[in-house]
Amino acid sequence: MELNLYQKSVFDAYKSNSQRIRVLTETWMDNEMFCPACLNPKLSSFPNNTPVADFFCPKCNEQYQLKGQKTKFGKRILDGAYHLMINSIKNDHRPNFFLLKYNPDYYIDNLLLLPYFFFTENIIEKRKPLSKTARRAGWIGCNILLSEIPPEGIIKIIEENKIIDSQIILNQWKKIRFIKDAPLPERGWTVDILKVVHSLEKPEFTLDDIYNYEGDLAKNHPENQHIKAKIRQQLQILRDKGILKFKERGKYIVLK
Repeated sequence: MELNLYQKSVFDAYKSNSQRIRVLTETWMDNEMFCPACLNPKLSSFPNNTPVADFFCPKCNEQYQLKGQKTKFGKRILDGAYHLMINSIKNDHRPNFFLLKYNPDYYIDNLLLLPYFFFTENIIEKRKPLSKTARRAGWIGCNILLSEIPPEGIIKIIEENKIIDSQIILNQWKKIRFIKDAPLPERGWTVDILKVVHSLEKPEFTLDDIYNYEGDLAKNHPENQHIKAKIRQQLQILRDKGILKFKERGKYIVLK
């Protein structure tokens, strides 16, 4: 995999740096990127201006959206229209998300994959509408709250110029794929419980540690009147899927 984005022909053809970056990153994806979900060696491009997604895998049909930038990705990622994002989540039409960070020499520093099934309404932040004097007055955008996605939902493909072994990437995808197969409400529960587990920042935790978040979980899932029972169910699922290990009654170990 070549990590150099630079192409003189692109710089000669475009004056706008944003256009250059768009063409450079999309060309790189076309030429270099494999499918993290099945290791098919190439991704295919959607036609220009296709809503939401940029690429798809011709083998497994996973779809991907790309965002590239020079600066480090922070806690919030600027994205497009709020209502389009929420509808894509509700209708289960959200593509996976590639985050590509390049350096001033146009080499790729980092590439992350956010699987779409970790996207819930709780990680989408609604921005203020554009002012009445703006060209798109009233338009409402959104931010993706990267800080609200648990570590299992952030798969490293390139880290500090180092290419991660493709089999490791595939194994990470397979380990969390059970969330994709779950109904939408269940996905939200699994993601939220994972978030709570990691917020404890402890290699071992107790059931009571998770119960302490009962109020927050109730706010996120107002339709559920049996929060503690749901917590126990989700911890059992995460144990069965090899993300947690049961130590003894009411105690769990976070597996790496």
